[in-house]
Amino acid sequence: MSDAAQPSAAEVRAAAEAVKAALDRHLDAVERRSGPEDPAVYAAFDEVAAAAEAYDELLYDAYDEVTPFEIPGNDALPAYAGPEEPSALSVLIRRDYTVAKPQRLLHQAQRIAALDPDAASDATGRAADAAAVVGSSVHAALGVLFGEYEPDEIASRHREFGLEEGDSTLWVAAADEPAEPGEWLAAPFDHADPQRVVCRFDVSSVFDEELDDDDDEDDLLEPADRTR
Repeated sequence: MSDAAQPSAAEVRAAAEAVKAALDRHLDAVERRSGPEDPAVYAAFDEVAAAAEAYDELLYDAYDEVTPFEIPGNDALPAYAGPEEPSALSVLIRRDYTVAKPQRLLHQAQRIAALDPDAASDATGRAADAAAVVGSSVHAALGVLFGEYEPDEIASRHREFGLEEGDSTLWVAAADEPAEPGEWLAAPFDHADPQRVVCRFDVSSVFDEELDDDDDEDDLLEPADRTR
């Protein structure tokens, strides 16, 4: 960046003062909040984030320095706009895994096929040699595994199946009334409305650095942006 385009020292100082003022307003809103979902606290939080981001950018442009502020990304949920007293809920869950140990996965799928040949044939569509297929194909083995066990059981036993956890997220979204049977099965996540999310919980390796060495992994399950 050229010297002519650099922000002045006065602009950087003004941005710093804006951060201080936003922090004061946030603390005041927190002290006066009417409940856990007070919109004034959310608004003050957003003001602090915006002021900190502006200051960080100006500081870097002027002095090639950064702040320790963690600026919220664009994945922050918008303000809740759903019913105050929801009569129905949708729980949206995504869990990512990597196949860390394929041979372990294949072995487990073969074990399932040996105990329940129908499970293997359902997953592969090949009854005659289903056991052999699941012992040599990761695709078929995954079909057997997820056809045999509930997702929660796989999550708790993923290492046993040769899987390694990645990020996961859970959204609880309010609805006016239950969906009609079979209505959304073809596209289960297409109609998720972020403005109807009551609460959200994220698990990610990016949070690891925030944990002490002896903290339990369950501490990663924390409310996301909506509850900060």
